[in-house]
Amino acid sequence: MSLDQKIYEQRKDKLKQIEALGQPAYPYKYDATHFIPDVLAKYSETPAEQLENPRVEMRVAGRIMAVRLMGKAGFCHLQQGGKRLQIYVKKDAVGEKGFELFRLLDIGDHIGVRGYLFRTRTNELTVHVDEITFLAKDLLPLPEKWHGLQDVELRYRQRYVDMTMNPEVREVFVKRAKIVQSIRRYFDERNFVEVETPMMQPLAGGAAARPFVTHHNTLDMDLYLRIAPELYLKRLVVGGLERVYEINRNFRNEGISTHHNPEFTMLEFYQAYADYHDLMTLSEELLKQVALDVNGTTISMFEGREIEWGKFQRLSMREAITKYWPEEAGAKPEMAEFSDRAKVEDMVRRLQNAKVSMPYDPKEPTGRAIADMFEAVAEEHLWEPTILYDFPLAISPLSKNKRDEPEEWVERFEIYVAGMEIGNAFSELNDPEEQRRRFEQQLSERARGDEEAHQMDEDYIRALSYGMPPTGGEGIGIDRVTMLLTGSPSIRDVILFPLLRPGKHEEEEEGAEEQQ
Repeated sequence: MSLDQKIYEQRKDKLKQIEALGQPAYPYKYDATHFIPDVLAKYSETPAEQLENPRVEMRVAGRIMAVRLMGKAGFCHLQQGGKRLQIYVKKDAVGEKGFELFRLLDIGDHIGVRGYLFRTRTNELTVHVDEITFLAKDLLPLPEKWHGLQDVELRYRQRYVDMTMNPEVREVFVKRAKIVQSIRRYFDERNFVEVETPMMQPLAGGAAARPFVTHHNTLDMDLYLRIAPELYLKRLVVGGLERVYEINRNFRNEGISTHHNPEFTMLEFYQAYADYHDLMTLSEELLKQVALDVNGTTISMFEGREIEWGKFQRLSMREAITKYWPEEAGAKPEMAEFSDRAKVEDMVRRLQNAKVSMPYDPKEPTGRAIADMFEAVAEEHLWEPTILYDFPLAISPLSKNKRDEPEEWVERFEIYVAGMEIGNAFSELNDPEEQRRRFEQQLSERARGDEEAHQMDEDYIRALSYGMPPTGGEGIGIDRVTMLLTGSPSIRDVILFPLLRPGKHEEEEEGAEEQQ
């Protein structure tokens, strides 16, 4: 029998003893009058004499995080809402049975207490307990703060323990909730309508990504988990929801890294009669406001460096490549050179000679090489909030052509912060015939082996044929914004239950089941 199993059995025995004292093992509720964080906020600075006249009576509940017994009295710390409040239990006050119950409690148990506030000799705010109510037994031992749950992957698997032992982890998810609240408030105040679109779709559209495939038994048809809600939201713009947004879960069958998770959350919104210039201004305002709502300041810290959310720079993709062109690759390219295939190929050769790693396939469109060039030489340098605009047509099948350079460029921008892309926006393509040509071009890319190229969507083309007004559309990654505003180094730190490979103990359990 393992140590944990022994402790489990010992605590089960304690639970029986608690029942024998007349306390239900698993009661249904507890009528608390106060919430521990509110108690601390209201009374932390209140002097002892003010707490005595009149007494501040209360009933509070929480999880025991520390116990100190001293003969016929003892102290505990109760944790609730990520905050801890000390309680003082004296045999003379709680009676024989009450103190016997107190001695049967373990770290991790949930209790409710009735009493009044006072200050100890060390001036710590404390509840003097008159009555203890047992609420739940922790049958498994919580890890020690500094020697227990240190395995990062185990923390992700047992998030319920992680949040109990590390209040700062809980705070990350409280801030994540505030981010979503702030976003909703921003759009609701501007007459946007929040909607929900299908998560299971007959075609995987709206982004370049490999989908997850599932099967609907009754309809006997394969469906794709949503990679983006874009095409459905634009159908709604056609239908008259001229300002529409969705905070949505997306699923992409791709690699896992500190910046990528197969299941993630996006904000996606569309505004009729607007273009990508309008959305640039909106994005700057939105992200500044979210930072203020969540942290009370426009400055956040990430990887030891400041991010100023109130100050954006704007660069075209070509300007970014030129600005961060490595000296080892020779003279910086001129803007006009990006329109000449031979000169783009020369840029690629110069970068490769300078040992800059980037993919290149001479059969691909020139625009693809330019996008790869940007990722190789400029992306990592975009630390301060940056709007990167004007993208190659070859990698933007859903965007309008650039007004003054329609042959090779489109009106699209991405938002970069700390070298990460957190948003993607377009002046949306609303010409159904041009959209069909773009889809056909994507089909040829699929035929060449690009599994992420867009599929043909006849119904979406039909919707555009009914007339979609000029529209700006954008998606922003909630997970990455949360990382940046909370200083979390990995996307798994801001997802409550990230997808993980089966753990060793889980694989062993599965193997044992198969042998039975």
